[in-house]
Amino acid sequence: MKRVLLVLLALAGLALAQKPKVVVATGGVGGVYFYYGTTLAEIWNKAGVAEAQAIQTAASIDNLLLLENRTGGGTYYCATVLPDSAYLAYTGQHDRFKERPAKSVRILFAMYPNFLHIVTREGTGIRVVQDLKGKRVSTGAPGSGTEVEALLVLQAAGLSPKDFAKQERLGAQESANALSEGNIDAFFWSGGLPTGAITELAASLARKGQRIHLVPLDPKSTVVQTFQKRFPGLAGPGVIPKAVYGARSDTPTLTFWNLFVCPQSLPEEAAYALTRATFENLATLRQAVAAARDTSLENAVRFVGGTIPYHEGALRYFREAGALK
Repeated sequence: MKRVLLVLLALAGLALAQKPKVVVATGGVGGVYFYYGTTLAEIWNKAGVAEAQAIQTAASIDNLLLLENRTGGGTYYCATVLPDSAYLAYTGQHDRFKERPAKSVRILFAMYPNFLHIVTREGTGIRVVQDLKGKRVSTGAPGSGTEVEALLVLQAAGLSPKDFAKQERLGAQESANALSEGNIDAFFWSGGLPTGAITELAASLARKGQRIHLVPLDPKSTVVQTFQKRFPGLAGPGVIPKAVYGARSDTPTLTFWNLFVCPQSLPEEAAYALTRATFENLATLRQAVAAARDTSLENAVRFVGGTIPYHEGALRYFREAGALK
């Protein structure tokens, strides 16, 4: 009996030792990444599939650098990232990854679409992207996916930050505060709907008798047509309904499907367990994060067969769940 007890204790200890330590790199407070990643870590801890913790970061590019450079010693850095950032890092086209492309990145699942916001207030004279010339503009936090998207869209519009009266590089909350206080005229933000920092900004402006305005990116515009031609497959059309932030009208824009990624070195069993725990607890995730309504088995596999491979553990779960044949 004593021997059996010792064996059971040894097995329990082995199981505990095999539970991976996972750090979830997210984004700034006020953005959806932070709340999504925090909720995932809570789900995984509760399910007993990982010792997980979420950390605040500057988002996509920083997250990919953490995954590549900090994974090791039994700790795995996983991350929420934008597809354009992941693509540029994986292929070595981003400045931070030219010397060493992020080839260890593996997709666990696609999460939800990010909507590119170009936020200003009525009365600034900013009606189209080209009107940002000569204005004070935040292009997103350094190392963020927002910054990558902002620069790509500006490039498609024939602009660069040099054309601004002043460039700031602020996260969602800081950008919203700066616009509310009159320190900038507009800012870029890539996030799910609704993004809390922009909801708060709209309310703050309303209290001052002002109104939020989102700059449209019409699918038929030269900017969007040029963007789609230069960067095929990275973004699709989307609409931010006027009710989301109390704007005067619906706003056409570009959408980018967010990815949840982990390193290739994450053991297959662990990747399988993390993926399974996520999709068996979708109700919890959706209750905590409104944007997670688009996290589903069908959407999770939308990038299978693309440039960046999926983790074998995740693919195993999706086959078992019937999302893949």
